[in-house]
Amino acid sequence: MKKEIILYGLLMGLLLLILRLVQYKTFIRDVSIELYASLVAIVFLGLGIWFGRKFFIQPNRGSSANIISEKEELDKVLNSEHDLSKREFEVLEMMAQGYTNQEIADKLYVSLNTIKTHTSNIYLKLEVKRRTQAVQKAREMQIL
Repeated sequence: MKKEIILYGLLMGLLLLILRLVQYKTFIRDVSIELYASLVAIVFLGLGIWFGRKFFIQPNRGSSANIISEKEELDKVLNSEHDLSKREFEVLEMMAQGYTNQEIADKLYVSLNTIKTHTSNIYLKLEVKRRTQAVQKAREMQIL
């Protein structure tokens, strides 16, 4: 926290120095006002980025025992003999719920071609040829 306060103080001191230099009439005559405005804008841009990263981008703090156990259980299921990725598992679940490829793509915010690729990978890994066979085999294997 002390480092941040010192850094902020140094940046503000630099800004004050720049503003004092702007006051001198000889310096103003040599350099245009746009340069000063751009320097001040750059300083505030840097401060904005620094504050944004510091206060709004936070690490994932939702690590409770329940979430970890669910994640471990999902990893065990995904890393068994069929070796489905997490995204393929999500697609398989949505296929079992009766969604079309386009609906799955819309819900997962990916392209239709990506869903088709995941679907074909699911078919290969589960050794099936159709969507209904994939869902049925996944239920038999107790994946779903």
